[in-house]
Amino acid sequence: MKRLCVFCGSAEGFSPAYLEMAKALGTFMAKNDIALVYGGATIGVMGAVADAVLAHGGQVIGVIPKTLVNYEIAHRGLTELHIVEGMHERKKLMYDKSDAFLSLPGGMGTLDEMFEILTWSQLKLHSKPCFIYNFQGFYDSLLAYLRHAHNEGFIKPQHLTMLEELKDSQSLEGMIKSL
Repeated sequence: MKRLCVFCGSAEGFSPAYLEMAKALGTFMAKNDIALVYGGATIGVMGAVADAVLAHGGQVIGVIPKTLVNYEIAHRGLTELHIVEGMHERKKLMYDKSDAFLSLPGGMGTLDEMFEILTWSQLKLHSKPCFIYNFQGFYDSLLAYLRHAHNEGFIKPQHLTMLEELKDSQSLEGMIKSL
């Protein structure tokens, strides 16, 4: 079974569309026998993805730092729940357990996780694929920044292409089927 690590928000966002998208993704992952690796919480977009995978018979591996167990309400109904010392251990274990990475809408934590994995790829510490789901244009500004940094000579062309943008649900589903 392939394992997709999903970085996403522990918040729900203001639009119900974020949770609907997360639930659809989790359902699609389970139906295509793709296990979820994620941050281990019951709340927000991340909880919605996990609950949908579980509701459709899929496997979910959560990794959460012990300081966040109570704060983020660790999900106790997962296939596997790993409680680790801190954020560095969390990212390393999520990396170890994953075949590919997908960033959904989220905040600073989502960006931290995504950029660390991209940096590891840039440094040739791994060659696992990295995707960003630009749901309803959520990441337009970030992607524009990356292109700007490239145009200004701060990101090499080969590093700019390490993060593949998925623009709609069809491209997202195609990526999942290709894992």
